[in-house]
Amino acid sequence: MQISKTNYNSVIRIWLLSMIILVFSMIMVGGLTRLTDSGLSITEWELFKGVLPPLSKETWIVYFNLYKEIPQFKLVNPLMTLEEFKVIFYWEYFHRLFGRVIGLVYLIPLIIFTFAKVFNKKSLIIFYFIFFLILLQGVIGWYMVESGLTSNVSVSHYRLSLHLFLAFVIISFLIWNYLNYKNNIKKKFFNLKPILPKIFFIFILFQIIIGAFVSGLDAGLIYQTWPKMNLSYFPDDLKLVDSNFINLFNNQSFVQFLHRTTAYLILLLALFMSLKLYLKKEKKFLLEYFAVFLFLIIQVILGIFTLISGLNLYLASLHQITSVILVYTVLNLNHKLS
Repeated sequence: MQISKTNYNSVIRIWLLSMIILVFSMIMVGGLTRLTDSGLSITEWELFKGVLPPLSKETWIVYFNLYKEIPQFKLVNPLMTLEEFKVIFYWEYFHRLFGRVIGLVYLIPLIIFTFAKVFNKKSLIIFYFIFFLILLQGVIGWYMVESGLTSNVSVSHYRLSLHLFLAFVIISFLIWNYLNYKNNIKKKFFNLKPILPKIFFIFILFQIIIGAFVSGLDAGLIYQTWPKMNLSYFPDDLKLVDSNFINLFNNQSFVQFLHRTTAYLILLLALFMSLKLYLKKEKKFLLEYFAVFLFLIIQVILGIFTLISGLNLYLASLHQITSVILVYTVLNLNHKLS
C-alpha cells in the first residue's frame, strides 16, 4: 500500500515528537545521573557491548573492581558496598541505554524516509546533520566521563557543559522541525528576524551552560541563601581584581553569582519582550508568550528552592526538567514570530 504525502507528514510529526520525548527523557536521566554522582560507575565506553546489564555476580564484581581503581572510589566512596554500587551503576547504564535507543529510533525511520524520497535535498541534509549531532553527543559523553577516571573525583565541568549544551542543541533542532511539520510551514531556524526573541533564546542556552558549570563544580553547595549571597549581592570571598578571567569559571562563587545574575537578566528581557508585544498590540502571540513567562517563573522559583533546600535531589531534577519545557516554549514563540 502506498502512503500519501499527507500521511507521511503525520508519520514524520509522530517520529519527531517521539524523538523529542526520548531526548527529553535522556536529559532527565542524565541530570539524575549527575546529581547522584553515578556517571563514573561504568569506566569503559562499551560501544557495542554493555547492552545488557551484568547478569551474574562474577560480572558485577568485575565492574565493581574497575570502579575501585578510579579516584572517585578511593577518595569519596571507599566504603561503598556492591549493593550500593549497583544503584549508581544502573543510573549510568540506563543513561547509556537511552543513547542507543535514541540513535536507533532516529536512524531507522530516517533511512526509510530517505529511500521513500519523502524529504527534499535541503531537509535531508538537516536531518542527517541532526543524526551526526546524536553520534557526536555519544563521543562527547565518553570524553566527559574520561575526564573523571584518572586524577579527578568527578567529570570536568567544561566537558559536562558541552555535553548538556549539545543535548539542548539536538532537542532544539528536533523541536523546530516538529513545529514546521505541525504547522505545515517551513521556517528557517537561524532566521534572525525578529532579533529580540532570538537573543532571548541565546540567553537561555547560555544560562543552561552556566547551570552545568554550577552542577559540575557543586557550586550550589556554597551560598545557600537568597536573594543575597550570605550578606551581600556579590560573593564576599571573590576578588575579581586578583583573578585570571579564565580561572573565574573554575571558581564556585563566581559561577553561582553568574548563574544568579543571568537569571535576573533573562527575567528583565522577558518583561521587555512583553512590553514590546503590548505596544505593537500583537495579541495573537500572547498565549505563546504567557507560556514562556509562566515556565520562566517556575524555573526561577525551582532554582531558588533548590539552592535554599541544600540541593534537594527532587527539586534539582525538576529544575532541569523545567529548563527543557522552557526551551520548547521559547522556540514555539520564536517559530510563531518568525
